Amino acid sequence: MPDSARVPDRPTLDGLEERWAKVWDAEGTYRFDRTARRADVFSIDTPPPTVSGALHMGHVFSYTQTDLIARYRRMRGKTVFYPIGWDDNGLPTERRVQVTYGVQCDPTLPYDPDFTPPERPGKTPVKISRRNFVELCHRQTAVDEQAYEALWRRVGLSVDWSHLYTTIGDRARATAQRGFLNALARGDAYPLDGPTLWDVTFGTAVAQAELEDRERPGAFHRLRFGEFFIETTRPELLPACVALVAHPDDERFRPHFGTTVRTPLFDVEVPLLAHPLADPEKGTGLVMLCTFGDLNDVTWWRELDLPTRTVIQRNGRLALEPPPGVADDDYAPIAGLTVHQAREKIVTLLRTSGRLDGEPRPVEHAVKFYEKGDKPLEIVGTRQWYIRNGGRSPELRAALVARGRELEWTPPFMRARYEHWVEGLTGDWVISRQRFFGVPIPLWYHLDADGRPVYDEPIVPESLPMDPSSDTPPGFEEVDRGQPGGFIGDPDVMDTWATSSLSPQIVGGWLDDPDLFDRVFPMDLRPQSHEIIRTWLFATVLRAHTEHGVLPWRRATIAGWILDPDRKKLAKSKGNAQDSPEHILTRFGADAVRYWAASARPGVDTAFDTNQMKVGRRLAVKLLNASRFVLGFGNRSSAEGVDQAGVNSRSSAEGIDQAGVNSRSSAEGIGQPGTDIGAPDPALVTEPVDRALLGALSTVVEEATAAFEAFDYARALERTEQFFWSFCDDYLELVKARAYGEAGPSEVESARAALAVALSTLLRLFAPFLPYVTEEVWSWWQRGSVHRAPWPTPPLVADATPLALAASVLGAIRKAKSSSQQSMRAEVALLTVAGPVDALSRLRADLTAAGNVRDWSVSEAPSLSVTVTL
Repeated sequence: MPDSARVPDRPTLDGLEERWAKVWDAEGTYRFDRTARRADVFSIDTPPPTVSGALHMGHVFSYTQTDLIARYRRMRGKTVFYPIGWDDNGLPTERRVQVTYGVQCDPTLPYDPDFTPPERPGKTPVKISRRNFVELCHRQTAVDEQAYEALWRRVGLSVDWSHLYTTIGDRARATAQRGFLNALARGDAYPLDGPTLWDVTFGTAVAQAELEDRERPGAFHRLRFGEFFIETTRPELLPACVALVAHPDDERFRPHFGTTVRTPLFDVEVPLLAHPLADPEKGTGLVMLCTFGDLNDVTWWRELDLPTRTVIQRNGRLALEPPPGVADDDYAPIAGLTVHQAREKIVTLLRTSGRLDGEPRPVEHAVKFYEKGDKPLEIVGTRQWYIRNGGRSPELRAALVARGRELEWTPPFMRARYEHWVEGLTGDWVISRQRFFGVPIPLWYHLDADGRPVYDEPIVPESLPMDPSSDTPPGFEEVDRGQPGGFIGDPDVMDTWATSSLSPQIVGGWLDDPDLFDRVFPMDLRPQSHEIIRTWLFATVLRAHTEHGVLPWRRATIAGWILDPDRKKLAKSKGNAQDSPEHILTRFGADAVRYWAASARPGVDTAFDTNQMKVGRRLAVKLLNASRFVLGFGNRSSAEGVDQAGVNSRSSAEGIDQAGVNSRSSAEGIGQPGTDIGAPDPALVTEPVDRALLGALSTVVEEATAAFEAFDYARALERTEQFFWSFCDDYLELVKARAYGEAGPSEVESARAALAVALSTLLRLFAPFLPYVTEEVWSWWQRGSVHRAPWPTPPLVADATPLALAASVLGAIRKAKSSSQQSMRAEVALLTVAGPVDALSRLRADLTAAGNVRDWSVSEAPSLSVTVTL
């Protein structure tokens, strides 16, 4: 046992987080060792959280679970590469800047070096240049990222902060642009003029992976096309109609395939065609194909080789000019109207003309939205950049499905979500966005003599990162920008996922640090939540497969969601993330919050539960008090009165957490592997109950280790905690007198050695879950950091039965005293026990002291029975 002067008289949780966080940072406790061989490295591709205001408890939940794995692997002897980054470009940041500063980007405006945002945002946003807008984005993200880092440090994430990155930083921009240029050279990236999913609010293209269905009220309108009827919820698209489509086996229409009909109101001749995607059971079985109402229209239009009559523009209004084949006079009443206005006008005209059969029939139906948007998506014709993702290539799709089966999944059933997504792709990944704060498409284009872009021969940069809006291509000057015979830069930026999908390459130094990249890639672990399997996980697999021919990591662990009391996902966008992490951490402490997060099974949705945090805090306090009790043996004066302090009662454990701390303020050599001071020797453990304790603890170590190896941290915590409470409630009480010295030298030595071995083992088992309190207790009697100490091995192979037997007898004594409403110190006049006599005789001394037993009566019996006479 250590010098008791290092053990505080009244241990407390107060101040541990701030104190130990400073020590860990100063000593580089979690710093990655760049000299480690790849075989000795465990590398983690940590999610870069989106910088868009504040983190919520759902983030704390999932990121803590990743940290549990990192800490365990570090204690298992791995050199853990555990970086973190911020996803700071993209629409969430732009929206936050617009609201915070009351501005709106207008890329046609010149840069104003003296621009200052208004002190208070007005009702009408101030229009500013793209460069001014980007500067505000950088300014805002810098503030938000400081708050993010402070929170993660307080939670106790054992990341290496020297590897912090941002998705708008130089390395990330260069990596994303190199990935794009390599894809372009391979033919995996290509431009296309065609139908594009479009968010009219943000004015940008949207990828299939960013869609979500929302139930919205609508109405079916029954329209007459000559002798035929169709039903549609979008009558405003009637001037965009290019065909009617039915299923090829639909007997109602088979005789008419290949004939034509004329559209109501606009009198345009369109064909009646067959396509297997048409549903005979839906509506009339006949579909009005427009360019474009939904993704089916795009498929039919492409496969049936139909003309284009686009009417909806990027601003969400109908075009001022009619589409081909539509007369000016017929189109004039709806020219320039919003979609809603055009729908109302068309319905009125149909009703007046007699082409509306009956009245519109109300319906609730799924409408596609951009996941961050407020208005339904439209499909408009634009020029966009795409990356091949298997949506149009069965061979690539099959290869990506195979990659998913090569990947190890935790939990395993999450693989089905990946496969469902890949097999359901209908088109390639549109990566260009008509936004401002992002990684630019790294290309310029020649302008011909008339000032028109020559898109077929893009100009590729010589160095990266670059911005085509401010940098000039080789052989040109800035004065040539926009001039005939000169050049223009590509105006678009990349989808933020086009950068985040390269997170292993970014943090691993693919372009600028090949030595590091060889030590960490492919990485060992990708932790993330399940709703972004279709975006981040899939896109990262795609990029690594096409760029490197490998998986980006060996395993993916998928976290569940945190749910509110109504079983809805906790999210800022849903307005149900009310309690800030800072408030919760102040109220319960980081170790308690981590306990709550660690108690959830991998991949399982979990309720936000402060009661679990209360349990976690009681556990942390109990660990302080029980450790002080154990370390006080050998110095009786420092240990007396511990019962009153709550060591032997869970319910009273909170009462001790009031006084100041009398422990050292820093740790010696904390960055080095831990070394025991007078390391306890299990060979000194000779008494049956002591050996039984270590035998039971050995089973716990084996089970916790197996659980962590299976990434089931919740099981590891559950088994460790169960043992710990039994250790406090039963074993400490059984051996207290003997550990104080009330026995022969060998018996005393056995108890103290068992206690030391148990405490050392338990602290290391708890360390991934409760990093602050375990580090504090470790500092009382060990050198270095518990988080650099080796993961425990089973201390002793021994029969655990004697401990269970003694606990059963002690439990019967306690129950009898409690039922009689007597003190636990009350004397037992006679203890009558039937059971294994030899085993009971070896436990008699400890049970006599623990139960204050005056006399015994023992008899042999096949099963245990206990009678207590007070």
